[in-house]
Amino acid sequence: MSEFRFLHTADLHLGKRFGALPEEVRARTAEARHGILAHLAQVARQHGTQHILIAGDTFDTETPTDRVWRQAVAAMGAAGDLHWWLLPGNHDSLGAEALWDRLRAAAPANLHVLTDIEPIEMAPGVMLLPAPLPRRYPGRDLTEWMNACETDPRALRIGLAHGAVRDFSEDGGGNDALLAIDRAEAARLDYLALGDWHGQMRLGPRTAYAGTPEQDSFRHEGPGACLLITLTAPGDAPQIERLETGQLEWHDLAPDLVPGQDPAALVLAALPADPAARRNHLVRLRPQGRARLAEHAALEALAAEVGPQFCHFVLDCGALAIEPDAADLDRIDRSGALRVAADRLAEAAADPARAAPDRAVAAGALNRLYGYLQEGAQ
Repeated sequence: MSEFRFLHTADLHLGKRFGALPEEVRARTAEARHGILAHLAQVARQHGTQHILIAGDTFDTETPTDRVWRQAVAAMGAAGDLHWWLLPGNHDSLGAEALWDRLRAAAPANLHVLTDIEPIEMAPGVMLLPAPLPRRYPGRDLTEWMNACETDPRALRIGLAHGAVRDFSEDGGGNDALLAIDRAEAARLDYLALGDWHGQMRLGPRTAYAGTPEQDSFRHEGPGACLLITLTAPGDAPQIERLETGQLEWHDLAPDLVPGQDPAALVLAALPADPAARRNHLVRLRPQGRARLAEHAALEALAAEVGPQFCHFVLDCGALAIEPDAADLDRIDRSGALRVAADRLAEAAADPARAAPDRAVAAGALNRLYGYLQEGAQ
């Protein structure tokens, strides 16, 4: 048979609210997630495939609003030259009967809702073995049935599942249905397409997590992506290619600082150089180590100056220890009440006998005192 190509993606989480982000950023991230459907369709056409497999969590909840699921169906239906294969995941499991009933009723001919555990012929000579989640925590390995499933030995076998393998899961635990890491080999699959983990991960020559096509947190760096899978013949190793798809990029920067460095230059070197491109980047800056008051102030000035160029920019100096020198304290005051206060705060911030939260409070107060006086001097 000729080669068979498809896109493997997962964890779109349409309708995610991003409640921890500012309102204007929430709107931008939500729109980027919805727009990923059209982008996936474009990527599929560019790479010569008509099939897009979504390995669970198309929706962020089991009760997406009518606006969310209807717009998703409309977007997939608009790409009528492509076939979309939707698997229920842990966020949108079959426990949401109303959701999947509505999807089946509204689905156009090119949208395939995979709610049954049975082999399906995707294309001539290509069999899909889905493992839809009946509930969020099913309590068993839903891919186990694939071992005993018989198909034409001349046909390709593709498994589609959602869940954790061994001891990791995107939700951080609580999943008691670990998938067998050797399922592809045990079930004679040519490829096992997995969802749940939002970063891409290869688990062997025939098994991979696609990651999310549009990232949704600082946990996974860079833009979202999908996988282009090419199968040539039963038993042959698949060709797996990463394709970037995300509009937004997330960066979790944690530079380790020491006194005497130029922290602003260090951070700028890690950020996109083109200011016009920064609007598509979300940055969390968490400096570690030690810094002088002037260096800490430089970080705050950098955040105030360049932060608005980004989709989102947050500076968190909670793990940055303050190590003031005499010049820092002299800039506050050389004598008098302010200098006495600054000396006491510096001592408290460096006192190992104090609890860490108390040292952090003292350091924060010293930083604010330094910042206020420097602003007043300008």
